[in-house]
Amino acid sequence: MIINQLSEYLIDLKYEDIPEEAIEKAKLCFIDYIAVYLRGLESENVKISIKTIYELYNADFNSLNKGFINGIASHSLDLDDGHRLAQLHPGSVVFSTILAMISDKNLDLDISGEEFFEAVVSGYEIAIVLGMMLNPNHRNQGFHSSGTIGSIAAGAVASKLLNLDLEKTEHCLGLATTQSSGLLEADHAGTMGKSLHIGNAVYNGIISAFLAKNGFTGGESLIDGKEGFIKAMASRSYDDYADENGNIDYERIGEFLDNNLNKFHINEVYLKKYPFCRHIHSAIDSALALKSDLNGSDLESISSIDIETYRIASEHDNFNPKNIQELKQSLPYAVAISLACDEVSLDSIDELIDKGIFSEEVSEEEILKIKNIVNKINVYENEELNQLTPEKRPSKVTIKYNDKIQENTTYYPLGEVENPLLMEDILEKFRLLNPKFNMNKLQIIKHIEDNSIRDAFSELGLLDN
Repeated sequence: MIINQLSEYLIDLKYEDIPEEAIEKAKLCFIDYIAVYLRGLESENVKISIKTIYELYNADFNSLNKGFINGIASHSLDLDDGHRLAQLHPGSVVFSTILAMISDKNLDLDISGEEFFEAVVSGYEIAIVLGMMLNPNHRNQGFHSSGTIGSIAAGAVASKLLNLDLEKTEHCLGLATTQSSGLLEADHAGTMGKSLHIGNAVYNGIISAFLAKNGFTGGESLIDGKEGFIKAMASRSYDDYADENGNIDYERIGEFLDNNLNKFHINEVYLKKYPFCRHIHSAIDSALALKSDLNGSDLESISSIDIETYRIASEHDNFNPKNIQELKQSLPYAVAISLACDEVSLDSIDELIDKGIFSEEVSEEEILKIKNIVNKINVYENEELNQLTPEKRPSKVTIKYNDKIQENTTYYPLGEVENPLLMEDILEKFRLLNPKFNMNKLQIIKHIEDNSIRDAFSELGLLDN
């Protein structure tokens, strides 16, 4: 069964088995996580969540509540890492779980730098492999994989940190699976519920590990049983792996896991530059490529802008966003902002909000320029581009003027391994998001494998939040 194989993998993975490439990618992902998490603590989502914790628990920020806040903070900005084929965001779950458990003074838990990488790499691996196994069917059935599969990944990380034996690890993963939740409608509706999914996943993973530690049973059939996760939440995947009698073919499932587990998929994780839904990024890149040939007067002479993309991206066609959550899911506005503004950043979006981008009556020249461009945009689903997904995430932007046509197609948005963001790019992202942070503190991450993680987190200021 899947839970059994995942648990054996968790128990067996040791630091010396992890390639240097995966260690270095984990360090890059960790720096990226800290950048997004620290800025995310300032978001309205987190302010409301902290107020609620105070109201309910009298400021008891134990590992559960801390994990809840961490998950929300790290996913609120739409800047956290992800995996193209798995269609989820592993880093916000994995690192939030570790940070919550290490920072809980009541637990007095510390791990070595080597154990840190064991937890990180295994958490990413389990999240990504399950995502690859179940998507796009799971996603197309209406579930937000970062919350659902994220719950299982958080349980995996927490069980690794607690050094649970095989049986208790299986129960932990079973308990985390039965608590899996997260509906994509929260994403489409433009609500804070999307970030709630990550906070809830971390909470579920941690409590599952402690329940299992103390003897609470979860069972090993929760993912692939007849009424388990796959059957209930990715029914087409269940059918794909079922035999002629409608039962899961465990030989085929086992073959998939054998071929994909322990392949260090963290190396395939993308990092994000723009605070918009990932499905929008290739169109942003194409718009920015065309912008390099534009000047201010050219914007006025645009007659139309056609965005052709794959189905999921084309569904992000909100031409009238009412809040920041809806804006981050709006393909038309993302392209318009890319063409009209000096930069596509969190700060620039905050400035646009202050200038009244959601207002019906607008006088600010920059907002008028954006809305004028939006009115010229058409969004189309392109069947040829559909055929290229999920291996690629392509978008084609065509700008038509009175006397000329310009077009650009992006197949791999910036941040994918085929079009990577490098360490210097992530450090610049960190500076822009957290201008008051002492960047010298990040030096400890270079050799974090040689440190106590509690000491390293303290040096980074992560235990103070």
